[in-house]
Amino acid sequence: MTMDPITLLSRYASGDQVHPDLPGQGFKLVVDPLPHRRYREAMHAMAELHVRRRRHGSGGGLLLTGPSGAGKSTMVGSYLGSFPRVHEAERTHIPVLLVSVPSSPTSRSLASAILEALGHKKAHRGTAPEKTARIHELFSRCGVEMVLLDEFQHLFYAPSLNAFRDVTDWLKNFLEGTKVGMVACGLSSAEAVVNSNEQLARRFSARIRVAPFVFDQAEDCQEFRGVLKALGTYLPIPPDTPLFESNLARRFHVGSYGLIDYVIKILEGAVSVASNAGFDTLDLQTLAAGFRNRVWRDVPDRLNPFHPESELRPLDKPGEVFQLHTRQDLVGSPVARKLGMNLSKGNPK
Repeated sequence: MTMDPITLLSRYASGDQVHPDLPGQGFKLVVDPLPHRRYREAMHAMAELHVRRRRHGSGGGLLLTGPSGAGKSTMVGSYLGSFPRVHEAERTHIPVLLVSVPSSPTSRSLASAILEALGHKKAHRGTAPEKTARIHELFSRCGVEMVLLDEFQHLFYAPSLNAFRDVTDWLKNFLEGTKVGMVACGLSSAEAVVNSNEQLARRFSARIRVAPFVFDQAEDCQEFRGVLKALGTYLPIPPDTPLFESNLARRFHVGSYGLIDYVIKILEGAVSVASNAGFDTLDLQTLAAGFRNRVWRDVPDRLNPFHPESELRPLDKPGEVFQLHTRQDLVGSPVARKLGMNLSKGNPK
């Protein structure tokens, strides 16, 4: 028998107050892309590359990097959404193609991923050269102008150094042969991928780094508070203090490390807590619970940024929730080890 999830929500709710019909139950904060400066810069750079491809038929690369949660996926997803597929009589027109790099890539598996994104039914059959020829044919037929290559840092986790060199050379030749514009999107360590191949680095000389918001920089602080103000309009349960109020905004900055994705997680968690408890506003207590439930389960009260006695400092020390956001080590990458790369301070050595 099929069960309604609302029924289960009521059955397993803790406490006496159960409000399965409130909009906060199962709440997901779905918002339109917020056009802050980082978003505008990335969208402009992608559009400029696209215009150059259309006007001159010449490809090129753009490297879009930043930590997890900085909004890169939102940016490429928004750009993709501006150019939907059009199903015509004899073809599907695909002006922009989104491809995710496989977790342990080779030239053959990357070619398969591109064919799969195109909708090819036999994407995993054939050799790398056969797949490459098929891609060239389909790109021409479908009018592909831009490729958005997500999870680009996965290239450093190729199964061997030879496989890494093969796939980066394949990618360089692919760009040259198809003349598409390519946006390589990934974590900060993705820069090391292109820097390891001189010809690839030249093709990806245009680079956008999507950094976390810095609260102590006036322009960043103003934009961060503007984002909070915009997000507040999407909440089904209003905050008892405006999210962009200076002190509360600082708490959000500490709790998110300046990354919008974590702001959204905190708000979703707080709305869920408030809805379960039957509260009609979000206060510090519910925001503290939202942070604990969605960002850092084992946070001590003194480090929870929404606790009244919080230290309100960056949570990036060893063992803390944002420690990994300060590192760029290519942990577990045999390619990085064999190339002698150490990215602990952000630069290959």
